[in-house]
Amino acid sequence: MATMDEQEQRRRRLTAWRGARRVLARVGADGTLGERLAALAADAPSVHDPGDWTDVYGGGVVADLERRTARLLGMEAAAFFPTGTMAQQVALRCWAGRTGNATVALHPLSHPEVHEGGALGVVSGLRTVHPTSEPRLPDAEEIREFPEPFGTLMLELPLRDAGFVLPSWEELTAVVDAARERDAVVHFDGARLWECGPHFGRELSEIAGLADSVYVSFYKSLDGLSGAVLAGPSTLVEEARVWRHRYGGQLFQQFPAALSALIGLERELPRLPSYVAHAKVVAGALAEGFAAAGV
Repeated sequence: MATMDEQEQRRRRLTAWRGARRVLARVGADGTLGERLAALAADAPSVHDPGDWTDVYGGGVVADLERRTARLLGMEAAAFFPTGTMAQQVALRCWAGRTGNATVALHPLSHPEVHEGGALGVVSGLRTVHPTSEPRLPDAEEIREFPEPFGTLMLELPLRDAGFVLPSWEELTAVVDAARERDAVVHFDGARLWECGPHFGRELSEIAGLADSVYVSFYKSLDGLSGAVLAGPSTLVEEARVWRHRYGGQLFQQFPAALSALIGLERELPRLPSYVAHAKVVAGALAEGFAAAGV
């Protein structure tokens, strides 16, 4: 009943949204079934041969998406996952086996700590530590001086629950260097990495290239149906594919999600800098309005 109530509330919100005279953002996930299916069918031929066979346990359009994402991120290989939660658990588990240290350093407001029900410990047998609790990512000094050893440093870019905060490029490179000085590997939670380029003034491949591995999402910024990719060294990705199967992520067919992700890379990714610029204009106007109103 609670689920039905939530769905009904969502339906009412979307009905009101559709009737609004001015809308600041439109999200594909808020469309109807018919709209989403029609859009996918109309746009799919622009990114992949519609005469190609559907995928079966990977391959085909899924492999095409993996190759393209790996190139964009400047990584050797990539593996498609049904969820980012699974992708990151697998990545951190694989790194723990390779470093011999099951401790992961991350922020207490990072996604695995707040939104995954303690899965890193309960499911993957990992232990987490927090170099800082400030509403920002840890800095280089905090990493160097942290009293316990850790095998992996995970950085969420941007740190959503602290207010979508990002470090400067110099701060980011310094904290990565500090982790490497401790013989730790670095993994980026890049669910929204696609949007970070304007802030850092760098290409995606240069940003992702700071890390040993990176996860990216296809529905948060690119308007895809679902899914994520884990990218990194080919040996890590091959091991991740084994764990993906063990975690129940080897789905029979995934072509709708893969096609929508390719469409997002083709259509939405080039538009993100303009979205960021427009968001700054809207934020500035709101700040001025609130200040004028004495709020």
